[in-house]
Amino acid sequence: MSSPLPTRKHDHFLAKVWALTKPYWRSEEKWSAWGFLILILTLTLGSVYLTVLLNRWSGEFYNAIQDKDLDAFWHLIGEFSILATIYIIAAVYQYYVTSILQIRWRRWLTNVYFDRWLDGHAYYLMEMRHEESDNPDQRISEDIDRFTDATLNLTIGLLRSVVSLVSFSVILWTLSQAVAFDIGPLHVDIPGFMLWAALLYAGLGSILTHYVGRRLIRLNFTQQRYEADFRFSMARLRENSERVALYGAEETEKSLLRGRFNMVWQNFWRIMRTQKRLIGFTSAYSQIAIIFPMLIAAPAYFSGAMQLGGLMRVVSAFGRVQDALSWFVDNYASLAAWRSVVDRLTTMNENMDNLVPPGERDGQHYTHETTNHIELHQVVLRVPDGTRLLNIDSLTFNAGEHTLIHAPSGSGKSVLFRTLAGIWPWWSGTVKAGTSQLFLPQTPYLPIGTLRDVLSYPDRHSDHDDDALRALLRQCRLEKLEDQLHIERHWAHLLSPGEQQRLAFARAILKQPDWLFLDESSSALDLDTEQHLYALIKEQLPRTTLISIAHRASLNAFHDRVIDLRDISA
Repeated sequence: MSSPLPTRKHDHFLAKVWALTKPYWRSEEKWSAWGFLILILTLTLGSVYLTVLLNRWSGEFYNAIQDKDLDAFWHLIGEFSILATIYIIAAVYQYYVTSILQIRWRRWLTNVYFDRWLDGHAYYLMEMRHEESDNPDQRISEDIDRFTDATLNLTIGLLRSVVSLVSFSVILWTLSQAVAFDIGPLHVDIPGFMLWAALLYAGLGSILTHYVGRRLIRLNFTQQRYEADFRFSMARLRENSERVALYGAEETEKSLLRGRFNMVWQNFWRIMRTQKRLIGFTSAYSQIAIIFPMLIAAPAYFSGAMQLGGLMRVVSAFGRVQDALSWFVDNYASLAAWRSVVDRLTTMNENMDNLVPPGERDGQHYTHETTNHIELHQVVLRVPDGTRLLNIDSLTFNAGEHTLIHAPSGSGKSVLFRTLAGIWPWWSGTVKAGTSQLFLPQTPYLPIGTLRDVLSYPDRHSDHDDDALRALLRQCRLEKLEDQLHIERHWAHLLSPGEQQRLAFARAILKQPDWLFLDESSSALDLDTEQHLYALIKEQLPRTTLISIAHRASLNAFHDRVIDLRDISA
C-alpha cells in the first residue's frame, strides 16, 4: 500500500508541517474538509468585521456619555445587544465547526498512521530497532491529536491576527494625530504615529519573547518523550505483574520507575523555569500595553483635539493592532509545543520510510509458493548486530512429512521460523515459503475480548457455531471455559501458560493451515496433555504438515523426520 504521507526527508520546519498537512486536503475527504474550512474562515472574517463595528460603536457610545445624550445612549445599548448576540453565535459555531474538522482530520491521519505502522511489519521492525523511534503508540494516540488541533487553531488565529492588523491599522492611521518635532535644523513629521508605536512595541516584544523562551521547543520535545517512557514502564510492569511478583522484584521496579520519573521531574523543572521567565515577560508586556496607548493619545485628548469617543477608539484599535502583532508573543509556548509534535511525527514517519520489509532487501529473495515444498537455499541468518547465527546451504520441508527440529537454545531455531514467516530482517539467501502458514509461538497472543474472539484470532469473526467451539474446547481439555465464550476478559492474565497454549492449539484447528509451525508451543504442558494435543492436531488436520521445534524426545513419535540444526549448518 502506498502511503499518502511524505516519503522524503524535510529539513525546514514549514516543509515538515506542509508534508504532514497536505495529504488530508488532497484525500478522499477533501471536499468536506475544504467546505468546513471555508465556513470556519467565513466565521472568522465575520467576527473580525464585528470587532470593527464594535470599535465604531465604542466611539459613538463614549461620545454620547461625554455629551450626556440619553437617547443616543439607549439606542447604542440596543445596537450593542444585536452586535454582541451575533458575535457570540459566530464564536460558538466557529468553535463547533473547527472541532468537527479537527476530529475528522485526526481520524483520517490516525488511520493513515495505523496503515503505515501495521503494514509490512513496521511495528515489529521498529521495536527491533527501538533506538530509532520511541513510543509510536503515544505519537499516534496523542501527537496526532495535538498536531491537528494546534495546526488548525494556530492557523486560524494567525489569519484572524492578519485581518485584524489590516483592518485596525487603517482605523489607527485615520485616528492618529501626526507628531511633529525638530531635531536641530531638521523638522520631522510622523503621520499615523500611533500605528508606528504599535508596530514598534509588538516587534520588540516578539523579539524578546523568542530570546526568553527559545529553549521551550527542545524542552517540550524531551518532556513528551520522558512522559511516554514513564507511562510505558508502568504499563509494562502491569503486563508482567506476576513475573515481577514471583521474583520479589518490587524494590528494583520501584527504583526503575523512580529513575524514569526523575527524568520527567528534572526536565519539568527546566520547563517551569523557562516558562516562569516567559510568563513574567509576557505578563509585563500585556499590562504595559493597557496603559501605553493612553499615554500616547492623552496629549491630543487633553488639548481638546480628540473627544472621549475618539480616545477610546484609539485605545481599542491600538489594542487590536498590538494583539495582532503580538500573536507570536501570545502563542510562543503553543508554537514550541507544536514544533516538538511536528518533529516527533516527522521522525516516526521518516523511520517508517527507512524500513525495508524483509524479503525486499538486497540479497534476500522471499516468495510464497503453492508447491508441496518449502525450500531454503544459501540462507545466512544473522542477529541485529550483524553477527552470523546460522548458515543453511539447502533445506527442504516436504508437504505431508512432519518434521521435528532439535538444537541447543540460542542456535537459531526461532530465528529460522521468523525468517520463514517473513518477519525477520537480518538474513540473506533464497526462501520459498508456503502460501497457507500458521505459526504458534511459545507464548501465544491473546487479545482482550470475548473467548470467541480469542479462538478466532487473527480472524475478526468466526463462522463456527457456539456448540462446535464448546466441543473444541473440551477436546483441548479446556472444559472449564466452554460456558465463557461470550465473556470479555483479559484472558492472558486469567489463564495459565499451559491453558494459553491449549487455546493456541484450538486456534490452529479452527484455522486449518497447510503448514503449521510450532515453536516450543507445548513447553508448558504436561507430557500426557502434550501428546493428546499433537494426536488431536494430526487427527483433525490430516492435510496439515507439522514443523515443530521442541526439546522433548517424546514428540519424535508424532513426526516423520528429525533434524538437528547443527548437522545442516555450514
